[in-house]
Amino acid sequence: MSKNNETSPTLKRSWFQELKAEFGKITWPTRKEVGKQSVVVIIAALVIGFIIAGVDFLLQYGLTFIIG
Repeated sequence: MSKNNETSPTLKRSWFQELKAEFGKITWPTRKEVGKQSVVVIIAALVIGFIIAGVDFLLQYGLTFIIG
């Protein structure tokens, strides 16, 4: 059987070089941007949580009222 070309050292080295180049293209957010985005996510989670809790309470109250 012949050796698989995908496992040759040249291709592995090339893949790692391309990976390193791609990591160099990443633009990381600043600390200030991360802080702002974190606050937005926390507020959105709280709002959605309150909405779900409100709907749950209304359904529970409504079913208790209907069933008695």
